[in-house]
Amino acid sequence: MFILYDNNLFNKKLKSAWGFSCLIKLPGRTILFDTGGDSPILLANMEKLGVDPQEVDTVFLSHIHGDHVGGLAGFLKKNSQVTLYLPASFPQKFKEVLKSLGVKVKEVEKGKAVFANVYTSGELGEGIKEQSLIIKTGKGLIVVTGCAHPGVVNVIKKAMDLTGDKVYLILGGFHLAGDYPARIENIIDSFLKLGVKKVCPCHCTGEKALALFEERYGADYFECGVGRRILIQ
Repeated sequence: MFILYDNNLFNKKLKSAWGFSCLIKLPGRTILFDTGGDSPILLANMEKLGVDPQEVDTVFLSHIHGDHVGGLAGFLKKNSQVTLYLPASFPQKFKEVLKSLGVKVKEVEKGKAVFANVYTSGELGEGIKEQSLIIKTGKGLIVVTGCAHPGVVNVIKKAMDLTGDKVYLILGGFHLAGDYPARIENIIDSFLKLGVKKVCPCHCTGEKALALFEERYGADYFECGVGRRILIQ
């Protein structure tokens, strides 16, 4: 798993910008989750990390915000032969443009398995509707979030309800920037009570929340940033 786009830097040879994207390599499948906000930055980071856009066969878009879908057009110029999963609430025009480019568009409403051991949470949230990606592994679930607008604890509970497993790792934006420390501590308490083993908060999590997660999780905290690689065996 590679972080391709984030507003934090892990590898100083790469470029950072506000937004999020990561690459997930599974046996027989390569998934691009979100595309950041700028295709030149996304593609430049992919090139420096040795990631060929042609490797990608599946794209997941978490929600409609530009810092998560802004790099898509440039990516599709390199590879439009992908199956793309997006929330059904995305604008119809957005979907029609994708289809005109030859992209296979799959609209997501409810949580379900999409491949063996790979699930979508389905559209969550009342305002900004968002899907998260859930992967079953021998160690537990890997949950990938875009911004977790519906609430990161709600995403974890949905993943557990959908699969019957506990979360081994949650990675992505937790949407806690600007929150009060007491609320962040309560959320971390919820993570621990739910049995979440490891965390890699990124993007919109906020500096205070990053520090608190690192303090509470210790060695089970992964620093996020562009170029970060996490290997789950």
